[in-house]
Amino acid sequence: MAKEPQTPLDDELARQQREADMRDQESEERLIDGELEGLINDEAPLEGSFADPEADVLAAQVNELEQNLAEAKDQALRAAAEAQNVRRRAEQEADKARKFALEKFVKELLPVVDSLEKALESMQDDASEAHREGVSMTLNMQLGVLNKFGVESVEPQGEPFDPQVHEAMAMVPNPELEPNTVMEVMQKGYLLNGRLVRPAMVVVSQKAN
Repeated sequence: MAKEPQTPLDDELARQQREADMRDQESEERLIDGELEGLINDEAPLEGSFADPEADVLAAQVNELEQNLAEAKDQALRAAAEAQNVRRRAEQEADKARKFALEKFVKELLPVVDSLEKALESMQDDASEAHREGVSMTLNMQLGVLNKFGVESVEPQGEPFDPQVHEAMAMVPNPELEPNTVMEVMQKGYLLNGRLVRPAMVVVSQKAN
């Protein structure tokens, strides 16, 4: 088939098409070179944008729930700490009651110990060996029972006077001893698990005139 000859109108249309193609190619090149980067990175809000009320309500509810959770955790920690303190105090009170439940009973037994000691000291040579041995054994048994339950004697002969565990019955000048030294123990003191049950009654030295 023979090719139809082009008219001037066809030439003009072809020229316009070529120019349009060139413009499209230039636009693509500008896009590649980053001319739209400013538009892409523009963080300014678009005109006509508006906040979402439902999102704000949800955010407020989340904040409230977080605060409630933090308060609940704090209350739980406080309650646990208080329970631990109560348990510790109860254990301490129980331990103290166990250690010192015999205090009144020990006080009642001490005069018996005093009597046995005085009886043993006052025995003369005319007392039989069996008699002395019997009193000594009874005294030792009594002291052994007291020691078993945490009772210990306070015999501060020659020690410095301590008002926490000693009771001064008299002050006697004595140039051979330092002032406030226990010269004589008139009656022994006793401790129950470290607590004073009865102070030692003593005579204390003082500076000679």
